[in-house]
Amino acid sequence: MRTYLIAILLFVSIKVLSANEDALTPVDSLSWMVGVSKVKITPSGSIWMGGYAFRDHASEDILSDLYAKAIALVDKNGRKAVIVTADLINIPKYISDPIRDELALRMGLERAQIILNISHTHSGPAVVLEPLRFEINAAEQKTVENYTEKLKTQIVRLVADAFGTIQPVRLYSGNGVARFAVNRRNNTESLIAQATELKGPSDHAVPVIKAVDMKGKIVAILFGYACHATVLGSYQISADYPGYAQTMLEKMYPGVVASFFQGAGGDQNPLPRRSVPLAKQYGSELAVAVERVLESDMKSLTSNLMTSYSETELKFANPVPTRQELDKMIDDTKTNAPWIINKAKLLRAQLDKGETLPSSYPYPVQVWRLGEQAVITLGGEIVVDYAIQLKRIFGKQLFVMGYSNDVMEYVPSARIIVEGGYEGSRSPIFSTPWRADIESRIIQEIIRLAEQVGLRP
Repeated sequence: MRTYLIAILLFVSIKVLSANEDALTPVDSLSWMVGVSKVKITPSGSIWMGGYAFRDHASEDILSDLYAKAIALVDKNGRKAVIVTADLINIPKYISDPIRDELALRMGLERAQIILNISHTHSGPAVVLEPLRFEINAAEQKTVENYTEKLKTQIVRLVADAFGTIQPVRLYSGNGVARFAVNRRNNTESLIAQATELKGPSDHAVPVIKAVDMKGKIVAILFGYACHATVLGSYQISADYPGYAQTMLEKMYPGVVASFFQGAGGDQNPLPRRSVPLAKQYGSELAVAVERVLESDMKSLTSNLMTSYSETELKFANPVPTRQELDKMIDDTKTNAPWIINKAKLLRAQLDKGETLPSSYPYPVQVWRLGEQAVITLGGEIVVDYAIQLKRIFGKQLFVMGYSNDVMEYVPSARIIVEGGYEGSRSPIFSTPWRADIESRIIQEIIRLAEQVGLRP
């Protein structure tokens, strides 16, 4: 009897698996498999926040919830990939690497198949302790550490959940436009209300991908914009304007998961700013721009997924600071801001341990092709020049994601390095800028990876 029951159970299991395999078979050359998932990542209590050096205490309350969202993709050939977006200030290498390693172990996903993009909200929790190490007490440090460890687990589970919900869909892409991003290097914020002309480059494109199920219902929306999420700057946890845009779209299209990705917004600010009504206004403007694209004719994407990824070594311009130079920075409390002094203390502690400060950084570069739609992702806070240059090379419909897979520092263009200033003078070794060839090295690596997926200038 027991043998008979086991045989029946095995037969039923095989039939269920077979049915699932049939359900996951693409209908035709335009049919993709897509699954979506979202998880709330709002801190449960007061926590130190990331993004602004002026803050001197932990968060006070919650203005809006934060989310991480995943879009799982499978093409007609069974090739897989996943895009994770999150309402966070940062995702440094020591957080993204363990997440991607775990996804490789559990789900067989290589780094080329994973995009981790953060919105860069300056009203979210700190996930990086270094700038705060000498300012906060042990209990506060533990709160940040616990939040970060939980976050890693949540994102791994999120991806698994997304692949567990995949269904046949068709993918479409298109570009809209929104104009609240302003180049902060070329325009004075205090004078913006009186300005009759804005100066400097910006990228006002609103890239959009939608997934439509076989009944014609939109089930997933992926959209982006190149602008700092810095409308708000209080002690309230918030997803800033990207959060309002996502919430509005999910209300406009019930049942949909709307995911925001940050573009080449390293030198772009939403101006004017500093009020909740403005954050809602910019979120609404962005959501309406996305809606216009969704309701227009969008490009159908053939079910063919290609991915490539590398980490290319980018050099720093000058020798790394010596212990004597770090001592001088630490003692100069009149000139140097607290975060600079803290960073210098951390670097000095590394030297005291006998460690060598790095002279280069492994910079993440990634190229995807979703059928006819090309997507390029870059780490760090890339400035708008990269989006403009890459669209000249690969076409204006290109999607460019910054703040992806590792956010280590600002990534200036050659122009900005020559000009200097805030974005041009910093690197992971904060007192040592990137070498002047940074832009050409990144562009060359993108072109090399693009060839691997059949994308040519």
